[in-house]
Amino acid sequence: MPYQTDRPIPQGVIMFKLTGTASTAFVLSLLLVACGGTLACGGAETDSEAAPETMGDHGAGVVIRLDPALDAIVPADYKIEKLADGFMFTEGPLWIGGDAPHLLFSDVRGNAIYKWTASTGAVSDFRKPVFKGTFEEGRFVGSNGLTHDSAGRLVVCEHGNRRVLRIEKDGTETVIAEKYEGKKLNSPNDVVYKSDGWAYFTDPPYGFAQQDTDPAKELDFNGIFRLSPEGKLELLNDQQTRPNGIAFSPDEKTLYVSNSDPDHKAWMAYAVKDDGTLDRGRVFADVTSEMAEGLPDGLKLDKQANLYGTGPGGVWIYTPEGRHIGSIQPDEVPANVGWGDDGKTLYMTARTGLYRIKLSAEGLIP
Repeated sequence: MPYQTDRPIPQGVIMFKLTGTASTAFVLSLLLVACGGTLACGGAETDSEAAPETMGDHGAGVVIRLDPALDAIVPADYKIEKLADGFMFTEGPLWIGGDAPHLLFSDVRGNAIYKWTASTGAVSDFRKPVFKGTFEEGRFVGSNGLTHDSAGRLVVCEHGNRRVLRIEKDGTETVIAEKYEGKKLNSPNDVVYKSDGWAYFTDPPYGFAQQDTDPAKELDFNGIFRLSPEGKLELLNDQQTRPNGIAFSPDEKTLYVSNSDPDHKAWMAYAVKDDGTLDRGRVFADVTSEMAEGLPDGLKLDKQANLYGTGPGGVWIYTPEGRHIGSIQPDEVPANVGWGDDGKTLYMTARTGLYRIKLSAEGLIP
């Protein structure tokens, strides 16, 4: 009978449901003949044109290789590990090192921040609930993006509370951003710090049940903001329809912001001016035509300025020039990523689960 798969199959290839090593080799030989000796037919440029790696045990997912440049990032013997599950919609992974290394991550729908302990693999409540009021169905009221400021204090983007919160070393709370020109923010989503101490964050409408048309929405735009160390809030851009994940290039000359709009699935790149403001921006990569589940969401960069952006089907990896060289596809579609361990492990928050993959590339941990 025809082989049942959710992954795209190159045109002209017939696959059969077979088992065992010999069967795998047979299927691969069919692919190689149909594709003229390569699994990436026609020099594939998108995930839908490439076949996943099928040899070896790679754990809870696969990697799509589109370009030899990916070999310097993802080792041949990679393994995608599923570390925990049972959540509602995971987001915002943040690595905490030190004597008791652990990972914090949000469950936006579950209204909680969880702690995954590296030494035991155990998950415990870190902050639950995040939003303590009553809310109607359809709202995402939990926290989302998490990071550290230069003093090592935890900074939290809170959807339901419509604010950016800092948790001091003694556990007390300080609201660092809540209103712009007297109007409440929408639902801060993700945040990153520049080396000069300014925080840059996105503010889409996901905390509202009706999003842009919700009567509780006070701002008539979805913005990209920056916040000074003294607490001055500035609007940098009000043109993105759904600003979401945000990260700087290693030299801080470019700010990348994902746009989680089904009608414009893209990653935007903004040149950072000398005064810290942004230019009008350009489309770094557009995946609007992709039909796989997921939208451009959380993103990070490695030290070589390669971008890792969660998007349709997985984590899309781009060179600084915007060339898509491959994707990491865990068993669930990821919404965000974060560097951890020694900086060469990429943690992925994906729907109900938490995943990781150890890479050859290295990223910066906040």
